[in-house]
Amino acid sequence: MVTQLETFETNLGTVRTDVTRATPSTFEAAIADAIVEPAVGTPLPFEEVSLASTDVVRDPTPAQLRDAACGVTAAAIGVADYGSVVLEATPDGAEFASLFPDRHVVVLRERDIVSDMAAAFERLGDRFRDGRDDAVIATGPSATADMGELVHGVHGPRETHAIILESEGEEQRERDSETRGENNVQ
Repeated sequence: MVTQLETFETNLGTVRTDVTRATPSTFEAAIADAIVEPAVGTPLPFEEVSLASTDVVRDPTPAQLRDAACGVTAAAIGVADYGSVVLEATPDGAEFASLFPDRHVVVLRERDIVSDMAAAFERLGDRFRDGRDDAVIATGPSATADMGELVHGVHGPRETHAIILESEGEEQRERDSETRGENNVQ
């Protein structure tokens, strides 16, 4: 049986987005491997991780944003069926860090992945009713065929990379579950 996470990862690959799974304890290594310097970003709204000990400039100046090769932002929702992420506008300008640099690294929690657009809209409905009504649904790198051939990076990032935050201990639970399943097969 394919899990929602596996579907999301497969569909991210289909839309040319690299994927890294990380736990809070492996996040710093994962982000270091994913970014290209100079990197800008916005604070991550997750208690488990932050960009504080990385080389990512938070609250960048317009010049730093213009010169950035990479932007790091958080996603509010991942949509498994499409490999899409929902990026909410923030007071600190997450949309700028996600759209201007050539590489966008998006961080989202596994528990924020939903199965399909209907589930995403249901969750967004609550946010919109609360007044947080500005979001972008992004699927892979920017692409357009306006000029004939498909060209990437014209209206946004050329490359995308998703870091999916698993809860600490989840990997061990999966290994334990797989071991129990293997032991039950005769």
